[in-house]
Amino acid sequence: MFINTIEFPQIKTGKEAEFLAWFKWSNSVYKNFDGFISRQLLMMTRGKEGFVALVKHHNEKTFMAMHTSKERAEAFAKLKPLLEGSVSAKFYEVIIDKE
Repeated sequence: MFINTIEFPQIKTGKEAEFLAWFKWSNSVYKNFDGFISRQLLMMTRGKEGFVALVKHHNEKTFMAMHTSKERAEAFAKLKPLLEGSVSAKFYEVIIDKE
């Protein structure tokens, strides 16, 4: 399994509801890609405030097909006006899953 985390920068003042609606909408776009498993929005509970997305795909190949798609580019174009900065992404391969 391939995991991607996306740490979102601060959401612009008054845009949090629009951000949450964007996330729900973008899930409806991304779920149609081969290899997609899930995408969740996490809210930090300690330390700085913010949101992190946890994306699961079958493998890096299926993730990259989604990540480099025109649908993803269009979704991120709708996201940019809601944010104070740029997203920070990290990529992982699952080594050990529940046994």
